[in-house]
Amino acid sequence: MAIKGVSKLPVSVSESDAIKIFEILAETNLKMGQIKTKFDCSIVSNPLVQVLTLSESVQSTRIEGTQVTFSDMIEEKNKKHSRWEIIEVTNYQTALNQGADRISQGYPISTRLIKELHKILMDRGSGTAQASGEFRKIQNFIGPTNRIEDAVYLPVEANKIDSYMENLEFFINGEKHSSFENKTKDNTFVFDYKAQPLIKTAIMHAQFESIHPFLDGNGRLGRILVALNLIKEDLISEPIFLVSEELEKEKSRYYDLLNGVRGDNPDWAPWIIFFLNACKRMSENLLKKLGEVDKLAREGLSKCNTKTEEEVWIFLFSEPVTTAPEVAKKVGISANTGRKALGSLSEAGLIYADKYAKRNKRYRNYDLVRILRD
Repeated sequence: MAIKGVSKLPVSVSESDAIKIFEILAETNLKMGQIKTKFDCSIVSNPLVQVLTLSESVQSTRIEGTQVTFSDMIEEKNKKHSRWEIIEVTNYQTALNQGADRISQGYPISTRLIKELHKILMDRGSGTAQASGEFRKIQNFIGPTNRIEDAVYLPVEANKIDSYMENLEFFINGEKHSSFENKTKDNTFVFDYKAQPLIKTAIMHAQFESIHPFLDGNGRLGRILVALNLIKEDLISEPIFLVSEELEKEKSRYYDLLNGVRGDNPDWAPWIIFFLNACKRMSENLLKKLGEVDKLAREGLSKCNTKTEEEVWIFLFSEPVTTAPEVAKKVGISANTGRKALGSLSEAGLIYADKYAKRNKRYRNYDLVRILRD
């Protein structure tokens, strides 16, 4: 029988589970603090944002079943596509960047912002075009087939979505609300609207997925909200935290633990512990990547002979596959100057140039791609 609905926030766990959660939280917070410092001090922090958000966009859409890869996206960018997988990844990156901009401008994570980002996500994609940017008006379900009889989970009823989202919105933004029930019991610990940022982020993501307010796109939008809340809480400065990469590695466990917080007897501790551990692993992985990228950038700069070559080399950390006209436009130099700089970087072994292309020759920063892809 399908699990039905989810309780409103806040949530409670046993005192023993709370101790485990706080132990993991301390380790994860330490790693995330190192990421913020490492990224902010990197010589390629600004150009790197776009390729890191692209990597997150690819991983998040892969959880939903797309087969597109990071290499596909950097090779096919700027092409006009009707292929829905490319469109969905592009939409995800656009929504992620738009959301990050809004948060940086001081916007709260609100129903208005969530609907705005959903509209971007669903633009020309494969999902349900109807009610793009609007909460669903009918019951939906999660299951292995398109038959409601086979459903694993029945989300919140459509007429209750607004009240559930209001409850979630106040929780996310750390504001008290009349819908918050007193869940204090003997030998339990309550995570309420004043909970630590990473724990609130874990709860926020699972609650949003459980409400499932839209007909389609809930999973992708829920993962975007993770990055936005981390920015809002000043745990990261840019949307570079690639938690989808870790979630995609354990997709079945991810979905099973989300189901565990639903229904009449929710068990939140396993989900929160899983999410914090995923964040910790992702932090370690990202720290390693940032170190390798910074080393690559510095070694490349040491091989550059002119200021223009240095500028073009750094540009290749935002656009790992490029052409001379694109370099000219983005760096602010002539096409001939761009072509000459790219040629010098190629001769120095820093990038690879197409050998046989007669027009629109492409230049590739394969070392960067390898670091981010592995």
